[in-house]
Order: sequence, then structure tokens, then C-alpha cells
Amino acid sequence: MLQAADLHQHYGGSHILRGVSFELKPGEITVVLGRNGVGKTTLLKSLMGVVPATSGSITLAGQSVDKLRTHQRVRAGLGYVPQGREIFGRLTVMENLQMGLASQPAGTPLPGELFELFPVLDKMRGRRGGDLSGGQQQQLAIARALAPGPKVLLLDEPTEGIQPNVIQDIGRVIQHLAHDKGLAVVLVEQFYDFAAELADQYLLMQRGEVVMRGRGKDMAADGVRERLAI
Repeated sequence: MLQAADLHQHYGGSHILRGVSFELKPGEITVVLGRNGVGKTTLLKSLMGVVPATSGSITLAGQSVDKLRTHQRVRAGLGYVPQGREIFGRLTVMENLQMGLASQPAGTPLPGELFELFPVLDKMRGRRGGDLSGGQQQQLAIARALAPGPKVLLLDEPTEGIQPNVIQDIGRVIQHLAHDKGLAVVLVEQFYDFAAELADQYLLMQRGEVVMRGRGKDMAADGVRERLAI
């Protein structure tokens, strides 16, 4: 579904991504792990074109997206939930969701399934985004990214600052989207247990490079938890 080949990204004098390559398959959850500052967020931003890669290539369903701007990548099938959610606090839940359709033709309807995935949003359609709890805002951010019907969903630390019961709900939605709906999901995560529960494959990053990769079921045997502590 998506292939990244030899991605490099520089910021000023810093070399942030160093030859990152991987492939995503439909229906699989790829977990990207690593300590703070190793390039995980930059990787997602590079895939979305928010921070364009310095070199390397990105293909989506066999088509290059290297020269596409961010909204064009959304139109091509990439969905992105940034770290910190970045919802519009003064807009209502419905208005936030409709912003997710900004790259689509005028009059494109919201998928009704969004409210099935996140029933709490259905009850709060007219409430301002800034008045929601952290967990509700995270669900809103995910629903907004799903509004245009992406093929690939990129999630940057969706459990950050979220209460445990909502983390479980978000985990079930992620599994449903991948395993039942066939999306390719990339999950950047520091919470090892959550990552291990969801991962079909994993990538472990250090200093801008992928230093380990494998199947999710092998994370414990591969010593991934211990490597995260190094």
C-alpha cells in the first residue's frame, strides 16, 4: 500500500532521518517505536509532506507522492493524526469533522460510520472542540482524519495524556480499521504494552535510523522493550 525508500531529512545542520525504508501492507498495523528525539514524528511529517524529505521516495498504491503537497496526499489516500491532536478549539465537533473534508470535492458527505466508531462524538456534535476532554479530542482528531476515507492512517502517539478506558477504545478502533476495513496503519508510540498488543509489524528507531524490525508477535523475544530502555 505504501513504500518509503531511503528517506533522508535535514533540518538546519541536523540530519534527522537517515535512510529510512519500509513497506506497509493493507490490513496491517505497523508500530514505530523509539525514545524521544529519534525522528518518529519527523518520519510521519515527511510521509505527509508537512516536512518534505530531503531525498528518497514515497509511493502510495504504486504511485509516487513525492511532489504532492499535503492536501494532495490526503486526496491520494493518506490520513494523519498529529501529536497533540491539533483540533480547532473554537469550532464544533461537526465543524472539525467537516474540516477533514477540505481536500475533497464540495458537498462530499461525512461517513456515517464515524459516529459508529466514536459514539461520544454523536452526542456532542454541537459542542466546541475546546470543551471536550483530552480523550474525546483524540477521538475527534482520529475521526477527522478518517473523514475523507484514507487508505493509510498515520497516528502520532494517540495515547499521550489519555485516560486508560479511552486508550482501550482507541485500540479497538485501530484494530477494526486495519483488520476489518483493510487500512494500512502506522502507529508511532512510546507506550510499549499498547504497541505490542496492536503491532502486526514493528520498526525500532534510533538516531534517525531503523535499527530493528520484525513481526509484532516477536517483539518480546526480540528484546524490543529492553532496547527502548537503552
